[in-house]
Amino acid sequence: MKIGIDTFGCNGGNSGVGMYLTHFLKRAAVTGTLFELFGWEYDRFSYSDYAPDFEFIPQCFIKGRTANSAWHLFKYPPFAKKRGFDACFFPAAHKRPPYNSPCPSVGVVHDMGAFWGTLRTREHLGALLRMVLPNSLRKLDRVIAVSEWVKSELVQRLKVDEKRIEVLQNGIDHSAFYPRPKTEEVLLIQPFSFRRPYVLCVSSIDHPVKNHIRLIKAFGIFKETTKYPHRLVLAGGDSNNADTVKEAAEASPWRGDIFFTGHFPSKSLPELYAAADFAIFPSMYEGFGMGALEAMACGVPVLCARAAALPETAGHAALYFDPLNVEDMADRMIAVTTNRDIHRECRRLVIERAASFSWDRCMDRTLQIIYETA
Repeated sequence: MKIGIDTFGCNGGNSGVGMYLTHFLKRAAVTGTLFELFGWEYDRFSYSDYAPDFEFIPQCFIKGRTANSAWHLFKYPPFAKKRGFDACFFPAAHKRPPYNSPCPSVGVVHDMGAFWGTLRTREHLGALLRMVLPNSLRKLDRVIAVSEWVKSELVQRLKVDEKRIEVLQNGIDHSAFYPRPKTEEVLLIQPFSFRRPYVLCVSSIDHPVKNHIRLIKAFGIFKETTKYPHRLVLAGGDSNNADTVKEAAEASPWRGDIFFTGHFPSKSLPELYAAADFAIFPSMYEGFGMGALEAMACGVPVLCARAAALPETAGHAALYFDPLNVEDMADRMIAVTTNRDIHRECRRLVIERAASFSWDRCMDRTLQIIYETA
């Protein structure tokens, strides 16, 4: 049996979808099945540490989202037929699905963010992919949704057959993400230095979907009310309208306490989470909420927007707020810092909640679905 794996849209492993793919490859590498990876030439060695024996076949030599969408539309079918795949796996099917496949196809949908908000805010997909995506997802033989929220959107928005969708929640690497003692006043993670206490938000700087501007305003209310020395650390690379967010931070009276890290090295994220006083996720839309799960596994109190899949992921362990209400957001920030009983209870609940998520369970079932489909 030969299985093709599409690595387009996985950012060389440096994103949530990329992390998903690396965990899949770790599990697939020990099965004995013949897998072949295909993607951008510059990703040739991105996954070699996780699957050193898998062949990588460079494809689509014209860069850009539109060109890559066209490759999946016109070039993927003859490529897959020539390679003789028994099935093909698309870990980023919400961004790079095939339109037609000569072999059985399995795709993972991590979110439907491209259809969130108004037309002016839908910058996550190009016009070509936005046009063909609904029909492309309907044509997949099996669809893996990372949350019940995503499944409901696939059924209601895109009319994907519910019988072909299975919900498999993401896992967490408990060997990397776990509670650590908070002994140092200054956390050194090269090339950064963070003075505690700090509030942490891990997310790409993406306006308006990630809701950073309201977070900056809520942080201002928190500072004015408590007079606490907390800083706000925004860890994530620049994405859509990042300049707008940075302008809002610069205009804040508390701009000296707001710190942008840019893209943060994933191997150092557990330390950053574990040393935070609490983590906050104000997103208007999340298909799963990986950052919230990572923070929970590190034993950090979590504050979440009551939006999309975040309540499904964080369950009873988080403090929730209305993402459109700055005062409500600030109120939760004040509560978790001024009431240490709430803080301790949140720490207990998040550790308990995170323990129920497993990459092994997720990937074992994913492989089983691929084999069944092939």
